[in-house]
Parts: sequence; structure tokens; C-alpha cells
Amino acid sequence: MKAIQSAYIIATFHARVLSAGSIGWSFRCDGYTEGRVKEDRVCLRASLLRDQFLERPTLDPVPPTASLPNDVVLPSAFGKFLRQRRHDLSSAISRGISTLKHQDDGASKNNGVTEFNLSGLKVFVTIRNEASSPQRRISFFSRSNCRECGAVRRFFRERALRFVEINVDVFVEREKELRERTGSATVPKIFFGDRLIGGLVELNVLRKDGGEELERRLREAKGEGPAAPAYGFDEAVEEAEDEEVWKVVRVLRQRLPIQDRVMKIKIVRNCFAGSELVELLVRHHGYAPSKAVEIGKQLCKKHFIHHVFGEIDFEEGNHLYRFIEHEPFISKCFNFRGVTSDSEPKAAAAVCDRLTKIMCAILESYASEDRQRVDYVTISKSEEFRRYVNMTQDLQRVNLLELSENETLAFFLNLYNAMIVHAIIRVGCQEGVINRRSFSDFQYLIGGHPFSLSTIKNGILRSNRRSPYSLIKPFGSGDRRLELSLVKLNPLVHFGLCNGTKSSPKVRFFSPYRVAEELRCAAREFFENDGIEVDLEKRTIHLTPIFKWYSGDFGQERNILKWIINYLDANKAGLLTHLLGDGGRVDICYMTYDWSINS
Repeated sequence: MKAIQSAYIIATFHARVLSAGSIGWSFRCDGYTEGRVKEDRVCLRASLLRDQFLERPTLDPVPPTASLPNDVVLPSAFGKFLRQRRHDLSSAISRGISTLKHQDDGASKNNGVTEFNLSGLKVFVTIRNEASSPQRRISFFSRSNCRECGAVRRFFRERALRFVEINVDVFVEREKELRERTGSATVPKIFFGDRLIGGLVELNVLRKDGGEELERRLREAKGEGPAAPAYGFDEAVEEAEDEEVWKVVRVLRQRLPIQDRVMKIKIVRNCFAGSELVELLVRHHGYAPSKAVEIGKQLCKKHFIHHVFGEIDFEEGNHLYRFIEHEPFISKCFNFRGVTSDSEPKAAAAVCDRLTKIMCAILESYASEDRQRVDYVTISKSEEFRRYVNMTQDLQRVNLLELSENETLAFFLNLYNAMIVHAIIRVGCQEGVINRRSFSDFQYLIGGHPFSLSTIKNGILRSNRRSPYSLIKPFGSGDRRLELSLVKLNPLVHFGLCNGTKSSPKVRFFSPYRVAEELRCAAREFFENDGIEVDLEKRTIHLTPIFKWYSGDFGQERNILKWIINYLDANKAGLLTHLLGDGGRVDICYMTYDWSINS
């Protein structure tokens, strides 16, 4: 920071005297530096002077993930000034407040301004009426995809009651507090201040008689309830580690001669030979050559190392290998943050389940009730999203081959929809099929391989079919990811994928045990919400362009209409059946697709 050549400080502290024990003030400082005016505003709060005549102000309830601002810059001169004045300031405010306490009770309340003077400081204390004090804080414990929790959340929102929500599927470390405060792990559990109200049933009881009892409980609420989750604090997680493998990997990273080499008339960067790995294990750990080869195969299977061309598993000889963090694609993976985890890979289904619960919690807090509009700006600043991004690193070395067909379908449907949210926040969203190609290249490192939005949709979920306006399939014949491609294409996947636009199906997540049924429900809901229009007079059917872009997935146009009937409500199904049954001509017209973001 450049030296302040000319500066003056005018500081004003506004302290509100409430009815329980803390004073909030704001500090404003104007400084001039080299002829340019800089203005810094710092919001400070401090607990001072607990007394029966003072009331603790109820701070505006913090959103579930809110924290103190992290963009406040405090110049060093200001910090030094504050340190010098700290003691004087506290003493002055204490003396000033004491004079207010001893005022005659019968005297009329002074709603004006009382001024204290310090050298270089002016402190103003204003009395605030009891009627203007903010409502007591409401908080409740919840879980993702809980209907009763959703009803509680909706109740508070409809009445514009601010609340703090602690989702124990996201903030796992808070489940212990839930048990200690309530004696069980069931949710929802609602608190007014520090008093446990109960669940949805108890809340409905308070709603009776026009909500008078609810208002009374809120007025009488005292104490501190469950604290809002703080931003930037992770839960303590014990990682399972294979000690033998971990020691081997650490030694290999330090001692293998990793360098650029030539193979098949190509320069292969950051690699080593299989024989070098075996020799190092034999010399350093004393393993037999056969044991060293077996360890090399384990390292390949667990995605610590890969063959540079992905052709073979580990073999001793001149075959070249590289660590996963040295792969050319790694810098483009948005769940890679410089290093890979050496812990034992978690089960793929468990990782996906946890990520899905976090993303569901995000949508419940920051999307509209119908999930048609998503607040991406608020999501990007939330603690839930920060934890989601951190947890995506667990995908790097999971074993995807252990998933069943339905588990694979649900895994990639959910991951695609979650990645869309991440992609919009990180890289933005282009309009149009062709312009969105760069957006579709947004990718994660999953199971040792890169998976972009495009390869997940077209390579996995569409059974390795070409995307619109593309000439080649996502996976070639030698691509290891081809093993994960679904055997049979289910056209309903198009209604389970949200691409972040207003015309796409809404964002949702699926259970591996009910994924087929949930996809059918998604299709029905899409067609109910203007996904199809039937003009009986003009004998024209208006369809989403999805059917044109992916016509190969649905069949000929007349077959498409017959297929759609199964997912229409009775009225639309009757109209469409009538048009198809009278033998007359039926025209299909495709709607204009709205590419704007669903925010």
C-alpha cells in the first residue's frame, strides 16, 4: 500500500442501545491518498456492557451459509489508529451508557442523539424503540429431500420470516448438536431463540387462531439458538489410507526420473518407464520383481498412474506411464486443485449420494419452489457450494465399474445436472447449440478419466452417439470410458437433464432405485409445462426442438407423437389421439428455444 501523504480521519460510531447486552456500531473513515479519495467502510460489532437496562440486538438472521464479509480492506494506518483508541473508546462508551442507565425512569425517553467526544472521534448513541427491534431469530435443522422440511421452509418464506437452516446432510458435523439439543436425529426441528418448538406438527398447531400463538412465541423467544453455519470451516473427516500404497506412491513421486521422452514418433511429457518403477521398488523397498509388478498394477487400477496412451495396464519393460496429476487434460478438470488425494478411493455410489444431497440442499435454499429459476450468484457465495466443490475431488479415483446399470444411469444424470450449476458459475453460459460447445467441454476428473458435459450426455447416457452437428462419436473403440456407456439408450434421459436454460427441463436429481419411474415423471412434468402444444384447428403439433436435435433417439415424427401420448395429461392425450386416429395430415412445428439462463 502506498504511503498516505495526506490523510484525515473522521470516524463516527453509531451505537444503538437496545434491551439485552450488545452495541452495534459502524465506522467510516475517509482518507486522501496522492490526491485520490478513498473511502473504506468497515462494519464492526462488539458485545459490550451487559446490563439489565441494555438489550442484545437481534442481528438480521444470516443465511445458512453467510459469514462476515471477506472483502473488507483495512489500511495499516487505520488499524494502528484503532489499536491506540481501543481502550479509550470502550471507556468512553461505558461512561456514556452509564449516564443513560441512571436517568430518571419517569423522564420522557430521549429519542434524540447523545454525543460523546474523544480526541479524533465522535460517538453517537441513539435510543431505539422496542417496537422497532428486529424479530428473534428462527432456526431449524433439516435434511435434503425432506418434505416436512420443505413445508417448514415454505411456511417461513410465505410469511417473510427470516430463518437459519442447518442441513445436517451438508453440515454433517452438526448432527451431534441436533441430537444433544433435541434427543433425536429426526427433522425438522424448529427453534425460536434457544427454545425447541418441535417439528412440522407443532408448527401447524401454532398457526391456528390466525397465528396469534406463533406471534406470542416469537415475541417471548430469548437466548441463542443453533448458530448459523460459518463459511470456510470444513468438517473433520478421517480418510482411510492404504499405508503400504501411500508409502510407495510417496517414494515414487520423489525418486522416479519423470521427464519428457519419445515414443511412436511423439514427444510424451512427464513420464517414466515401467522398468524404472519396478527397479526402484526392488532397490528401495526390497520387493521381489513379481511383487513390484503387482504393486504397479494396483497403482494403475486405483488411478495413481496410467499408461500414456491408455493402451495397457501395468507391465514391466519400456512402456511409458505417468502420474494422474501429469496428464495433459488435468489442468482443464474443474475438480482438480493441484494435487490428487492419496487416500483410499471411496465407493462411487457413496460419493455421488453425498454430492447429490449437497446439491439438493443448494437448490432448496437458492432456487424457486418449482426449480425453474436458480440464483447462481448467491449459490456461488454459499458454504454449501464451497463444500460441494471440495467434495468433487473425491470423484478423481472412484471405481465406476462397480456400479450397476441403474446406478450408472442415476450417477451420471445427477452429476451432469450438478456440473451444469458449477459450469454456469465458473465459465458462464453461451446461447445456441454451436456456441455452447465450449461450455459443454466443462469437465471433471472422474475415475481417472476426464468426463465433460458433452461426453457424459452423448458418450454415457446416449450410448455413445454423436452430438448434434458433430461427425464423430465421443468415445473411440480403444477408449476405456466406453465400458461405462449405457447398453441401451433410454430417450427419457433428455427430460432428466437440465442444461441451465429456460426452455430445458428443470434441474432435478434421481435415486438409483427409482430412476426409471422418476424419469417418466420428469417427462410428464415437462409436457405439462408447455413442452407440447396441440392446435386442433390447424392440425399442428408444437414440440420442443429437443425432438429435432435428437431425432435419432426418438424415431420418425409420427412415431414420436405416438410415443409422446404416454406422457401427456388426459386432455392433450385425447386431442393428439384424435388427430392421429382420423387418418388426416398432422404437421409438426418446433418451438423457439429460449437459451437464456434459468436465473
